[in-house]
Amino acid sequence: YVLREEANFWWKNARMRLGPGGMAIPWDMFKREFLVKYFPVDVKNKKVVEFMELK
Repeated sequence: YVLREEANFWWKNARMRLGPGGMAIPWDMFKREFLVKYFPVDVKNKKVVEFMELK
């Protein structure tokens, strides 16, 4: 993976919280946490509306 700056700092902290002791973090867990942090539901809904209104 390539996360930079703030995202890398966030991920290092998330790993400690989600998988103590070096436990492997499944992709679905990473994806869920990442989307919650960097693509909130309200933004996602706004983008869905924008997409549906494309002509």
